[in-house]
Amino acid sequence: MKQIAIISGKGGTGKTTITAAFASLAENAVLADCDVDAADLHLILQPDIKSTMEFKGLKLAKKDQEKCISCGKCLEHCRFHAIDSQFNIKETGCEGCGVCEYVCPTNAIELMDRISGHAYLSETRFGPMAHAALKTAEEASGMLVSLVRNNARQLAKQHSRELIIIDGPPGIGCPVIAAIAGVDLVLVVSEPTVSGVHDAERVIGVARHFQIPAMLLVNKFDLNLEMTEKLEKFCLENEVSLAGRLPYDNVTTEAMIASKTVIEHSDGAFSQTLREIWNRVLENI
Repeated sequence: MKQIAIISGKGGTGKTTITAAFASLAENAVLADCDVDAADLHLILQPDIKSTMEFKGLKLAKKDQEKCISCGKCLEHCRFHAIDSQFNIKETGCEGCGVCEYVCPTNAIELMDRISGHAYLSETRFGPMAHAALKTAEEASGMLVSLVRNNARQLAKQHSRELIIIDGPPGIGCPVIAAIAGVDLVLVVSEPTVSGVHDAERVIGVARHFQIPAMLLVNKFDLNLEMTEKLEKFCLENEVSLAGRLPYDNVTTEAMIASKTVIEHSDGAFSQTLREIWNRVLENI
């Protein structure tokens, strides 16, 4: 079983558009949307959810009103301002650190599991899909990413699929590390801007730290040819394979509006370039 993760140093570079296109080109693949903080692959693939499971992340402080003596110690020691002047716990502010439980003299506060999101097993027109959604203001997205990846592996075994395509989260933090750990290849999507060059360097550095081969795809390359050349020079100097260039094209927006992949929506030059990029990616896995 092979795994490829599509990642970037920032959001909005085109990861999901490219992942969806790859889904329509791949054969015998399982799809995994690991951008759990802002999942959107489902908007294009329109999955039919077959199973839903609760995800329990950080703990939540709960108060027994009958035991509370309103001493104010919880309010005094809470560094996250999650307790109001009436000593009520604000769920959206609670980080589950447990200090209120520790300092409460009457054991009126207890840390409890809370549902931080949901993970899904679904079926799409391109095959099985594992995905999830984290609730607003929740943490532990790295743990939820790991759950999605484990679900994807189980789907691959169940359906005898040989490839997992991962739509990864942006950045270089915990969710990204959870999304790329143990994959066979990361495809880094970057834009030709000053920040895009910097972000690409950082995220490729993360992949190298974990000894994962990386390729670079320059999206909207024709918006700034000078920066595109800098990105390609960086690849050459650091022995990073170049997957290819994609031009700026309104066809991507048109496809999204139609809830289709670019490959489904158009058979033009943009789609042909994506096919060539997909073939290069396959050659490098």
